[in-house]
Amino acid sequence: MMVVFVLENAAEKLRGTLTRWMIEAKPGVFVGALNALVRDKLWNMIPEYDPKGALMIYSCNNEQGFQMKMFGIPTRSVADLDGLQLIKIQQ
Repeated sequence: MMVVFVLENAAEKLRGTLTRWMIEAKPGVFVGALNALVRDKLWNMIPEYDPKGALMIYSCNNEQGFQMKMFGIPTRSVADLDGLQLIKIQQ
């Protein structure tokens, strides 16, 4: 299952841990094929390192073909609109 993490100001230790499982395509952008257990364990570990924000996008069997989770970015959030996930930008 394809997984993408986008992190802002990630600690070097967190980046090193993520690169054991994923490729860092660009600073703070990690891409990999992970099973659900590993994906969730990595996602739950990220807040311990206190990045300013994180977004996870992963393959899912739904209309869009993916799901999103986000935390730590106060101006943006994931909004569900009749089963479609969109990014809501708050002014």
